[in-house]
Amino acid sequence: MSDGIISSLLSNEKKIIEDAKRQITDVYLQDDRPWVVGYSGGKDSTVVVQLVFEALRELPSKKLHKKVYVISSDTLVETPLIIQSINHTLRKIQEKSLDLGLPIETHKVKPVVEQSFWLNIIGKGYPSPNQQFRWCTDRLKIDPANQFITDKVNSFGEVIMVLGVREDESATRANVIKSHTVEGKVLMRHSTLSNAYVYAPIKGFKLDDVWDYLLSSPSPWGDDNFELHRLYQDSSSGECPLVVDKTVKDTAGSCGNSRFGCWVCTVVNEDKALSGFIQSGHDWMKPLLDFRNWLSSIRDDRSRRMKYRMNGQIYFKDIKVETIDGVETHVIPKKGSRPKQFIPLEQYVIVEKDQLKAYVDENGIDLSAAEDHKILVSYFDEETNTKKLAQLGLGPFTMETRREILERLLQVQKDLQHPDDPNYELIKEEELKAIRKVWYKKGEWDDHLPVIFNSVMGYDLDWEVDDRPLFNKDQLSDLDLLCDEYKVDIKVLKKLLSIEKDFSGYKVRRGLMDEISKVLKQDYLHL
Repeated sequence: MSDGIISSLLSNEKKIIEDAKRQITDVYLQDDRPWVVGYSGGKDSTVVVQLVFEALRELPSKKLHKKVYVISSDTLVETPLIIQSINHTLRKIQEKSLDLGLPIETHKVKPVVEQSFWLNIIGKGYPSPNQQFRWCTDRLKIDPANQFITDKVNSFGEVIMVLGVREDESATRANVIKSHTVEGKVLMRHSTLSNAYVYAPIKGFKLDDVWDYLLSSPSPWGDDNFELHRLYQDSSSGECPLVVDKTVKDTAGSCGNSRFGCWVCTVVNEDKALSGFIQSGHDWMKPLLDFRNWLSSIRDDRSRRMKYRMNGQIYFKDIKVETIDGVETHVIPKKGSRPKQFIPLEQYVIVEKDQLKAYVDENGIDLSAAEDHKILVSYFDEETNTKKLAQLGLGPFTMETRREILERLLQVQKDLQHPDDPNYELIKEEELKAIRKVWYKKGEWDDHLPVIFNSVMGYDLDWEVDDRPLFNKDQLSDLDLLCDEYKVDIKVLKKLLSIEKDFSGYKVRRGLMDEISKVLKQDYLHL
């Protein structure tokens, strides 16, 4: 009887795989639209790539009439061992495809340097991502993948995205898949890209189906699926799919709980991606985890954040006040790694909202500096007919903090003992040069970045001469004194001079007045 049950299970498993491959073949042969297959290195995407590979291998060569692009996302902050594995697998898939004459091409998609993680954090001062402000996924994953898809749409008219999404992953994912599915149709419309369609060949697979197939069907390009299975032995390890639209982003959650996420992920309170590898014996990654934890810990430190947004906008956040042991107290809720805090109101300076500018000017307070002046703003809320207290909302990291992040990151890079790549880089040369340009345009004319790099790494890069400051240190000091004497914000003056330099030499300086207007209309200048 038990033999019959086992036989039935094996037969059922075989039928699931055969049905999937048959459908893949049918969909492939239906038209000339090229396929773009998402590969993240995880179990589900591995199943999809392997099924597609095997289905194409079984077709006669004359029917292999269109391209299949296998793409992986490299955010430039991937967990080192995972990106190493993905690179290795992409090469093997490409080599085996060429040997067999299969129309498969492998590609890695990366964010443009202007949208890289470190340019946004260190260059622009973005606070590290969290659940409420998860700015990283769009810039590092969705946009690069969508650009690749758009390029193929422009070349071929339409494309089909082949993804390893499954209804069994979660109720939310199942609902999203169903909401995009047209009854009787195999393909779903892409949620944001016109002329792009989504095909999910394993959407009906259960978790057991995935592993049964991978562990019973050797990788056609020679990878070890049992090694992949070992990565998932830690129950906290999840999937980190190739994200190609907002719906996948919203249902995927953070990859910080996955072995396949970014090593610097701060969206989760505890990074299990790196911790899992370290517990498995990869101790050389501990400096990465320490740096990630430090970066997460400074996110909501008011002394490390400017008190206005990147565009100069000021905003206020109401505070919660409770009377504790007879003392009026500002209660700051727990957030991420920050514990709940209780600060007596007597430690603050309370200023009427319409008097804030006068108070800031009289006390020479720089709202962009690395200091928390403990100011509360009092105002009358007409909706509730009550007096309320608010704090200045937080903006980007201060320049001092950005320089510290860079210095610490370079130190970790210098000291890191990668067993397979002694020259492993955590931040690329092109990112450093782009960050230098961003700092310069923001008025960082002291040109700290080359100095920081040299002090940590012990050598210089080939820095562009054109990015050197307009003024030397003595001239900057004189300019600072003049601005102070005539009550001119030196940051504004620097930005205006940088804008003029950017537009100099053009006959038609379209947009110049708009850029100048943006600088002069910054909220913090007109409190």
